[in-house]
Amino acid sequence: MESTSRLVGHPNPKNPTADRGAQREKGRKPTPRRTRAPKDSPLLPLSLSVLGLGHEGGTHGFFRRARRTKTRTSSASARPCSAASSPLPPMAPPPASSLPTAVLAWGSGEDGQLGMGGYEEEDWARGVAALDALAVSAVVAGSRNSLAICADGRLFTWGWNQRGTLGHPPETKTESSPAPVDALAGVSIVQAAIGGWHCLAVDDKGRAYAWGGNEYGQCGEEAERKEDGARALRRDIPIPQRCAPKLKVRQVAAGGTHSVVLTQDGHVWTWGQPWPPGDIKQISTPVRVQGLENVKVIAVGAFHNLALTEDGILWAWGNNEYGQLGTGDTQPRSQPIRVEGLSDLSLVDIAAGGWHSTALTKEGEVYAWGRGEHGRLGFGDDKSSHMVPQKVELLAGEDIIQVSCGGTHSVALTRDGRMFSYGRGDHGRLGYGRKVTTGHPMEVPIDLPPPGTSGGDSGGQWQARYVACGGRHTLAIATWTEADE
Repeated sequence: MESTSRLVGHPNPKNPTADRGAQREKGRKPTPRRTRAPKDSPLLPLSLSVLGLGHEGGTHGFFRRARRTKTRTSSASARPCSAASSPLPPMAPPPASSLPTAVLAWGSGEDGQLGMGGYEEEDWARGVAALDALAVSAVVAGSRNSLAICADGRLFTWGWNQRGTLGHPPETKTESSPAPVDALAGVSIVQAAIGGWHCLAVDDKGRAYAWGGNEYGQCGEEAERKEDGARALRRDIPIPQRCAPKLKVRQVAAGGTHSVVLTQDGHVWTWGQPWPPGDIKQISTPVRVQGLENVKVIAVGAFHNLALTEDGILWAWGNNEYGQLGTGDTQPRSQPIRVEGLSDLSLVDIAAGGWHSTALTKEGEVYAWGRGEHGRLGFGDDKSSHMVPQKVELLAGEDIIQVSCGGTHSVALTRDGRMFSYGRGDHGRLGYGRKVTTGHPMEVPIDLPPPGTSGGDSGGQWQARYVACGGRHTLAIATWTEADE
């Protein structure tokens, strides 16, 4: 792996690339529908999360809501961590896009999780300049840190590192610029996940790795035996190491204090503390989740889990305090149970936030359930919890191809590259210029100049291809498309 400089030390009080220009001036409203980068745009350089509480804001209608009309079509991008049909083959690194690509970030930057060299929060989607020269194929946003996977298999991390979550011993508590994980230089990473204080990754040979917080065994390391015969877990594991070595892994997912993996034979295994700490004893070695066969993709929230099988059935287990399992009640489940109300739908993808869940159909429709506070489910002014899946009518007709769930907000991505965010709005995590909390999906403008220029109009536009919600920030990948393409 190439060596790049790691910027550490005191927070930079002013991002040197943070020229907001006229479009960022106070009171500036975002362009409701993005068609191309504005001429005066300045050159602007990915579950899961720790939840926070705060006041709920109202709906501000001057931001464009999701349209109900049919969208124009363009090529869709595959979700980097989606599983293929069974039997599941080893994952290959996602191909590098032939189009100009930019990694976008917005929201809280207090731990450097935006990757812009400073610690300011951003209300608008901005480019991460440090990743411009890299062929980034996937991003993950955690509670206070972030990571990016390159097409050549390199893994870059940035943000909070007090527990070793960046993959190396902490020299400082936070790092605001992306840097490679040197301990994984000899392998090709194809997919990764961030939990409460730990991270997981899998390489192209199906080998899984873990690092970060380990007080509940979430990194999968066996407890060390002390002189008195007692066993104790290492609290932190700052250097990535193999976990679940007997399993051939296809996808990894991380919860608040537990880990879940999907193997190449379609089985699901888990370890760590799968319930809120103190409820049950943690386990540090993988245990197979019984009753699940031919699983296609998994998603993990703070303390709940989802698994979509090849036959289109969605299963859930874990904590259910807000109905996030979709079973019509709030009773927790230690074994997978079928999610209600989705049997007549063709599901293609799933996502889990801190305490809410979503499912996506092949027709591009979104269903949501679980905790509704702050409007994170997208049901407009209805901020109550829902114990069974309900269609997000405010996204009807938008042809959604991906939904990402954060701690208290969500973002939906359309086939033609637009993003709609909704939920808690403080710290700018919704990305459209105002820190308002709303349950109405609003479009996130991408006001970057054309690639290779500092402005001007080349007749093309930036289109989002992937989105990742964290605790208080959001990441996305966008590609530049010329007008005639």
